[in-house]
Amino acid sequence: MRFLQTADWHIGRRLFGYDLLAEQSAVLSQVATIAQEEQVDAIVIAGDLYDRQNPNETAVALLDATIQQLNLSLKLPLLVISGNHDSGVRLGVGADWFAETDYFLRTTLASVDQPLTLGDTQFFLLPYFEPFQARQFLQDDSIHTVAQAMTQLVARMQAQFTPGLQHVLVAHFFAAGSTHSDSETTVAVGGLDAVPLDQLAGFDYVALGHIHNKNALHSERVRYSGSLNKFSLSEVDQTKGVLIVETAPALTVKFRPVTPLHDVQNIRGAFADLSDPDYLRQHQIDQTAYTGIVLQDTNIISNASGKLKAQFPRFLTMQREQSVQLAQRQHLTQAQIKAPLQLLADFYQQLTDKPLTPAQQTWAAETLKEVDRS
Repeated sequence: MRFLQTADWHIGRRLFGYDLLAEQSAVLSQVATIAQEEQVDAIVIAGDLYDRQNPNETAVALLDATIQQLNLSLKLPLLVISGNHDSGVRLGVGADWFAETDYFLRTTLASVDQPLTLGDTQFFLLPYFEPFQARQFLQDDSIHTVAQAMTQLVARMQAQFTPGLQHVLVAHFFAAGSTHSDSETTVAVGGLDAVPLDQLAGFDYVALGHIHNKNALHSERVRYSGSLNKFSLSEVDQTKGVLIVETAPALTVKFRPVTPLHDVQNIRGAFADLSDPDYLRQHQIDQTAYTGIVLQDTNIISNASGKLKAQFPRFLTMQREQSVQLAQRQHLTQAQIKAPLQLLADFYQQLTDKPLTPAQQTWAAETLKEVDRS
């Protein structure tokens, strides 16, 4: 069995307010191309197809088009589970008849009793679940953590192992020892959501979703594919893509990268340089990328963010490498102390390079009068 492993598509997600639908469409098209090039027997999608439980219409349309391309056009079996960002109820509508085209979608814990055999491999599809759902399904009020539930769920799955086959678990949870980035939610809180690796030792391979970094876990047989897109500035150094897993004659796992439509980057430098188009061209700084900027200047710069947005259309955020140096304290004359409106006007001019408008002067004067009366 040779399958492509992917997860955490988060269709419909935004990055600092930017719509990422075009970015997601571009990499999903590459997944289809990679699947054809690698001649895979199936595609495994380990949860978080959507970014929210009630996705908008454009997100639904993109997922629908992607599933049709992979399953109906390319005739590839799909093994899919819901993640913590998905609504299992909404995503699972139609799952019974989807199976007629080998689109196997599992969104409830009952799926642990429904293994699938493709080629030499028996797949167990375990969607994301909360401890209360495990308590209800297993009828055990003593379960309070995911790890406690996994003890019984794994035993239940292993009891169905067919001898002579490879046994693969597809799941969506936080494995103990994993690291995560800023864009993930509902990861280990006080260890309650962490699943120890030794609980998974009975499987030949575990295809995980939930963590967006493919290198978050250093285990040969328990792997995250990571997300297809970068969803935070903490992921700028990550290479995104999919895993190609072959179960026989020996387990092999290969990473295939995808190319983003627009990258995500962090850059640092002086304001004068980063606002100079010639400097950006000479240093081959990508002005089309989603960009976080770290300014090395220590002086006050009027409207720095606005001016940098002119150079970086996908500007995300700006911060200072060092704190701003305040001007040396000056002794105020008695006349200045008695003229707070003039002080406000001077301060506003210094920050914005613009004088107060007549309306702003009126508002400020009225506010000062109210302060004096109080």
